Amino acid sequence: MNGTTRPVLVVGSGPTGLLLAGDLAAAGVPVTVLEKRPREISNLSRAFVLHARSLEQLDARGLADGLEAVGRPLDRFRLFGRLTLDLSALPSRFNHLLVIPQYEVERALLRRAEEAGARLRYETEVTGLAQDADGVTVQVRAAGGRRPERLRAAYAVGADGVRSAVREALGVPFPGRRVIRSVLLADVRLTEEPGSLLTADAAGDAFAFLAPFGDGYHRVVCWHRGRTAPDRRPPGLAEIKEITRLALGRDFGMHDARWTSRFHSDERQAPVYRVGRVFLAGDAAHVHTPAGGQGMNTGLQDAANLSWKLAAVVRGHAPEALLDTYQAERHPVGRSVLRSSGGIVRLATARPPWAPVARAAATTVLRHAGPVRRAVTGRVTGVGYAYRAPRGAHRLTGRRAPDVALAGGGRLYEALRGGRFVLIGPRAYEARGEREGRLAVARWAGGRRTTVLVRPDGYVAWAAEAAEAESVEAALAAHVG
Repeated sequence: MNGTTRPVLVVGSGPTGLLLAGDLAAAGVPVTVLEKRPREISNLSRAFVLHARSLEQLDARGLADGLEAVGRPLDRFRLFGRLTLDLSALPSRFNHLLVIPQYEVERALLRRAEEAGARLRYETEVTGLAQDADGVTVQVRAAGGRRPERLRAAYAVGADGVRSAVREALGVPFPGRRVIRSVLLADVRLTEEPGSLLTADAAGDAFAFLAPFGDGYHRVVCWHRGRTAPDRRPPGLAEIKEITRLALGRDFGMHDARWTSRFHSDERQAPVYRVGRVFLAGDAAHVHTPAGGQGMNTGLQDAANLSWKLAAVVRGHAPEALLDTYQAERHPVGRSVLRSSGGIVRLATARPPWAPVARAAATTVLRHAGPVRRAVTGRVTGVGYAYRAPRGAHRLTGRRAPDVALAGGGRLYEALRGGRFVLIGPRAYEARGEREGRLAVARWAGGRRTTVLVRPDGYVAWAAEAAEAESVEAALAAHVG
């Protein structure tokens, strides 16, 4: 056996893997990230949007303000025609989406992970995986290595994308179907600036989408029902300009394409996110169309859900059964994201003559039906998801905790930056003994009587009205240890 036993191995250094590794390292859990690519952050990544819930999670790690300074906020975005999602009324400090390329997010997460002590091994490809009752053995091949190396860990996480070597080694199926073929991508310069930050529309058999990178280039995504070709055949700029003109009415003077590609989009989800001591997260667990910009965001939230649970179990503060809640909480969210992104792309690519009718109907519902509008916006942005609570629990249990003001100044998501549970009540409670390092205690800025225990990922673990000290202590013992 080569190497030494590590508590956790993370496979994949995209946003999901980096957030997870940073959380574990910050919690004092030694973690190694395995990445088959060289050490570089590509500017050719597909994701370019952070939604409100992801910004809240990044705020809880002290990263959101820096990313907000780099990106460009947008409080509403048009999907096509008059179908617009207005985010200005979101119950969040981040009542907008942030247009920012994925490489900026990765850069911030990488810096945090390395500063916290995470170890990254690049040009290291996973070629096999086995597990037993005591741990996981991962076989890897390093660039220039003469022989395979075997690494041992207590737990492993596959955050290695849609072609996940970890998922394949586990033998976990990835059922689903191809939704749309021959989607064209390009990074281009524009002679004429679009009228809005994000520009998307469909006309006839064509659809196109434009978003800025912030470095003088725009990402264009376009598709035409009658134009199909194998993924291996890159499109020319002339084809991209023509389809964009058909969908948007003009091509904005596209020129100097630094990169073009053709891809297909699938909807797939692994039936299980946990197999013994191995977990799947991000695109390794679920993949869907890019409509709504939910891909990177869902993976970040997978990582935020799993990281504190792994840290608690590895450090002996929680039973291993806590890890089962990752599947129970995140799998339904992944399924919902597949449905919502799929619904958007089906509206965008609906066949004439039904397309205008379908889009007009969707626009009318979103504009006039408040509950539907709030549900759709909540799902796209992530703030509307809640986890199932035990029978008889307080109505707040399992819900996302808003960024409330705390007595003495400060906010909840600032208090969460220590990676601890946060207990908020009408009076101060004392965090005693070993629990002190795992629990922050605060009081409401207002006169509320509810006592709330917030998990490190910003969801309510327990709540009670006018709680006595004994019930608070029981809740702390059950959740914090």
